[in-house]
Amino acid sequence: MNQETWSRRRVLGALATGVAGGVAGCSFGAPENEAPETSRDPIATIDGTFDSYAANGDSTADGSTYTRVYNRVSPSVAAVRVRQELGSTASGTAWVYDDSHLVTNEHVVSGAAEVSVWFDGTGWQDAEVVATDVYSDLAVLRVEDRPESAGALPLVQWEPPTGTQVIALGNPFGLSGSVSAGIISGQNRTLPAGTASNDFSIPDAVQTDAAVNPGNSGGPLVTLDGQVAGVVNSGGGDNIGFAISAAMVRRVVPALIQDGEYDHSYMGVRLTGVTPPIAEANDLPISWGVYIASVVDGGPSDGVLQGSTGQTTLDGQRIETGGDVVYRMGGADIPTQQALSSYLALETSPGDTIDVAVIRDGRRQTVQLTLGERPPP
Repeated sequence: MNQETWSRRRVLGALATGVAGGVAGCSFGAPENEAPETSRDPIATIDGTFDSYAANGDSTADGSTYTRVYNRVSPSVAAVRVRQELGSTASGTAWVYDDSHLVTNEHVVSGAAEVSVWFDGTGWQDAEVVATDVYSDLAVLRVEDRPESAGALPLVQWEPPTGTQVIALGNPFGLSGSVSAGIISGQNRTLPAGTASNDFSIPDAVQTDAAVNPGNSGGPLVTLDGQVAGVVNSGGGDNIGFAISAAMVRRVVPALIQDGEYDHSYMGVRLTGVTPPIAEANDLPISWGVYIASVVDGGPSDGVLQGSTGQTTLDGQRIETGGDVVYRMGGADIPTQQALSSYLALETSPGDTIDVAVIRDGRRQTVQLTLGERPPP
């Protein structure tokens, strides 16, 4: 084993030891103690230099495309240090959303007694937690002093296609000012929403192969034209990381700023995807959709949708039968649970009445469902 290999292994081993026991996407410890940087030229906003969703990393007179994006975006990315109520510390990342607010993950600041942020040019300063939402894993912070270079980062206006090149900026393992590159590997993923979320999930998440590790949480996943495609939520290993989509940010964050909370639509049902055994056991004319396993008593779907009425055995497996199969909502096809969750999250609000097309007892029919508000976590 040569000296270089030995040194690299010692460094990686030390980093791994330093984050043992951390929650997914969070790291313990603060960024390296650097003097505030004041020599960087102020760049307040992305100026449109790059083509939308540019897909090249070719070198230019100003360095690689990645270097140019990093230099423009990084002043708007802050390290986050959290002192928790039980006395431990954790760290993550945040980015500038508008003139007064930063966005990060809810799980970064959960249980915080004190939150501080670090910008190049200002050093550590106190931050106020404006509001959090466990169901989307988003949180909003407010700080008094931002450097002139820390301009608001724009959100993508539409979903970047799979294969779009992106970079992730943040503070993995407490190493401030880090960047990694990759692509958008997939769309419309479903993520767990944390232990306090009543077993609900986060829809419409973005998958990436850009390296994200503990400490990246809350940082921006940006396209090569400097627009935020998502807020890094989790990752580390196997070239798979996830981010809360820009579409979710656009829905949730303004409500957190204005109202201090965001109300999620609620059906009051237990769902499962239509699998081949469910399709066979229920003699369905289609092999896709979402099966209603049960309906919450007194919930919005009580008396509107039908849950399982029995069971049967198929190849030794107990299969629920008699429940509605949802295949369309409000004019949108619903082939999977992910599609249903994304439709509710991005297209509806509590109090909306929507048409729900179902297969019930072998026949197609449409019912009207008035959505409720998801229970508090």
